Amino acid sequence: MKTYKSYLHIFLAAGLLSFAACKTEINTPKPSRGTADFSRYIAVGNSLTAGYADGGLYREGQMNSYPSIIAAQMQKVGGGAFTQPLFTPEQANGSGYLRLAGFNADGTPKTEQVKTNLAVRGQLAVPGFGNVILYTKYTGDINNYGVPAIKLQQITYAPYGNLNGYFERLLPGDSPTNTTTYLDFVTAKPFTFFTDWLGNNDALLYATSGGAGDVLTDKAVFTQLYNLSINKLTVNGQKGAVATIPDVTSVPYFNTVTVGAILAGVQKANPAAKALYVNALVSGTTYVPRIATANDLIVLTFPTSMIGQLVNTPAGPLPYGLTPYTPIDNQYVLDQNEVALTQDYVSSYNATIKSVAASKGLAVFDAFTFLNDIKAHGLTVDGVNLSSAYISGGIFSLDGVHLTPRGYAIVANEFIKAINKQYNASIPQANVSSYNGVKFP
Repeated sequence: MKTYKSYLHIFLAAGLLSFAACKTEINTPKPSRGTADFSRYIAVGNSLTAGYADGGLYREGQMNSYPSIIAAQMQKVGGGAFTQPLFTPEQANGSGYLRLAGFNADGTPKTEQVKTNLAVRGQLAVPGFGNVILYTKYTGDINNYGVPAIKLQQITYAPYGNLNGYFERLLPGDSPTNTTTYLDFVTAKPFTFFTDWLGNNDALLYATSGGAGDVLTDKAVFTQLYNLSINKLTVNGQKGAVATIPDVTSVPYFNTVTVGAILAGVQKANPAAKALYVNALVSGTTYVPRIATANDLIVLTFPTSMIGQLVNTPAGPLPYGLTPYTPIDNQYVLDQNEVALTQDYVSSYNATIKSVAASKGLAVFDAFTFLNDIKAHGLTVDGVNLSSAYISGGIFSLDGVHLTPRGYAIVANEFIKAINKQYNASIPQANVSSYNGVKFP
C-alpha cells in the first residue's frame, strides 16, 4: 500500500520531469553578415560620426565613435579592419575639450577647457571668411570620414577643404591649396558598405546660433544633394545604412537653462521682476522684443550673470533681459517661431532621407523618433536608467549636443538593429554598459 509520502514523491518527480520537458530554450542567432558585405565599411558624416564630444574632437572621443563600435561588431561577422584618423597619443587632446571640474553650491556644474597636448599646428586667415584653425596632418588609410561642422550643403564645394580645419587635416594639401570635394574624397577608394549621417548641421548650426549666425539649408538644395550623394555611394551596388536628422531643438543644449529657472533666480533677489524679455522672430528677418515664454529656448552657453546688469539705452540705464528695451540677444535664444521653423525644415529633410533610402533599399536608423522617445520616456539599458537630462542622463556629453561613449554605443546598436533587419544579418550588439557617461572629477 502506497503511503501519502510515496504519492508525494511520484507527484514531485512527474512535475519536475514535466517542467524539464517544457522549459524554454533561448536560441541566439548565429552571427551572420546576411546579404551585406562588410569587408570595407566606411562612415560618412559630421561631428557625431567623428566621435566629437564635450565641445571638441579628441582621441578618446574618436576611439568611442559609433562607427568604430559598429565596425568592431561587424568584425564578428567577417567585417574588415576599420581605421580612424586618430590624434596621436602625444597630441591626444586634439582640438581641446570640456571636462567637468565640479559643482557650484547651487548644484550647477563647473566645466573647464582642456588646453594641453593639443594637435593645433596653426591658424590661417582666409579673406572674406575668417580664421581657420589648422590641425596636425593625418596620413594613412581612413574608414571614418566624419568631419565636424560639415553640412550636406558643403559636400560638393571644392574650396571647403581650406575652410574647415578638421577636413583640411585629412587632405594631402595645405590650406588654401585644396580643391577636393568631400564627396569625392570619401568615395575615392573602393568600399563595400557605408553608414551616412550627414544633414544634422544643415539645421543644427542655425539653431545653436539662436537663428542669428547661420541659415537653414534650402529644402530643394538638401533634396538635390542628398540624392546626389546616395547615388554616388551606391553607384557600384554598395549597401548601407542612413540615419534621419534628430529634432535638434530637443537636445540638452536647449532644455537645460530655461526661462522659468532664470526668472526664478532673478526673483529671489528682486521679487518685483515679472518677466524676461527676448528679441523674437515675427516673420522673415523681422524681430520684435516681447515677454519670453517656456516655448522660447535659451542656449546652454548663455551667461546668466548678464541678467539684470545695467545697459545704456536711449531711455537711460536699464537691466539686461528685464525690459523690452534690453531683451536677451538673439544669439542666446531660439525663440518659439525659430523653433517651429527649424522643426519644419528637419521634417522636410527627413522625408527626403526616408524616400531616397527606400528607393535604394538602404537600412534606416530613425534617429528623430528614437531620440525624441528618449526625451519623452527615458531609456533603460542593462538595468541602467538613462535620459536626455544634462550630465545626469548619461547620454549627452558636456556640450549638450554630442554624445558620451555610452550614448554613441546606444546609437551604434540602433544602426546595427536597422542593418540586421534590412539585410537579414545578425551582427551582435555592443555591450552598452561597458561605455561610460559623463566623467565626474
